[in-house]
Amino acid sequence: MLLHIFNPEHDLALAANLANFTAPHAGRQLRKDLGFLPALWAGSDDCVLVEDVPFAEKSFQRLMHRPFCRFVEKQEIGRLPLKGIVPWGWDLALHAWLGRMGVDAALLPSERTMTEIRELSHRRYAMLLSRHLQQSGTTGEAFFLETPDMVVRQLEQWPRMVIKAPWSSSGRGVRFVDRSFSPQQRGWLDHVIRQQGGVMAEPYYAKVKDFGMEFLSDGKGCVTYCGLSLFHTSNGAYTGNVLADESRKLEIITRYIAVDLIENVKSMICHSLGLLLCHRYQGPLGVDMMIVTRDDQHGFLLHPCVEINLRRTMGHVALSLPPSPSGFPHVMSIVYNENSYKIKIRKL
Repeated sequence: MLLHIFNPEHDLALAANLANFTAPHAGRQLRKDLGFLPALWAGSDDCVLVEDVPFAEKSFQRLMHRPFCRFVEKQEIGRLPLKGIVPWGWDLALHAWLGRMGVDAALLPSERTMTEIRELSHRRYAMLLSRHLQQSGTTGEAFFLETPDMVVRQLEQWPRMVIKAPWSSSGRGVRFVDRSFSPQQRGWLDHVIRQQGGVMAEPYYAKVKDFGMEFLSDGKGCVTYCGLSLFHTSNGAYTGNVLADESRKLEIITRYIAVDLIENVKSMICHSLGLLLCHRYQGPLGVDMMIVTRDDQHGFLLHPCVEINLRRTMGHVALSLPPSPSGFPHVMSIVYNENSYKIKIRKL
């Protein structure tokens, strides 16, 4: 059987790059409350690691109203007849923890693979892919800057700028700067450059809509397209996904940009990432994009690569859920109330 693991603290663990990483409380709570999610894509003979089996069974049944695969707790891991591990994302902390739990080292990625995954998750690869995808109807400019002085000089070119840590989770590693740095922003900038060797700098774009494309890499040079992800954010943090069939999602996006542009970008991403990830990464991934207003306010442009998420994404989760039987789009949201996270589905 395969062992599936939901480790939503992955991005933070990747940034820390520590074998003994302790996730913030919110990350631990999210893992505890939504650990059942991999049951959406796990095979019937697979198992899913959770903290509380009865709670996971109840939560999954409430969401899907159908049977589920086997849920297991950590004390069972060392005794399971496993043929592979399928986490949300691979990082050093998860790798080390599984080793301590008694998982056969042959089932874990090699040290080289772990190094490759972290390197490929650096935001500079999103910058490089975005440059490759530029064509009529697109935009997207970014630089990797290695010193605070370089960032200050770049701010002279862009009155409004977005600065991102090379490795970080959505919202936490992003700062918006308007003409000058506050003392708090400068302190954060200096810290990130010391810790991660630089920052990504981008001009501020007038965003109209977030969306993404979800893919699967076979690790042998083939990257296949899985579907569109129309998602919502608040202050840079994920809040929910549209649930609809592919044609309905495409209809929403093509209100702003041409379908030919979408198809062309999709094809170019499959080709480019197939070459980049060959023998380096096998598994799901997502490319976040956005539609922005033109500088002259007449029409819209596509930013074809804001982020590359070299892991499973909430877009993949949305694709694993059935579209509304009514045909009208719904929204899958993660809500926090009564001291716990829950998946809610409502009409758009």
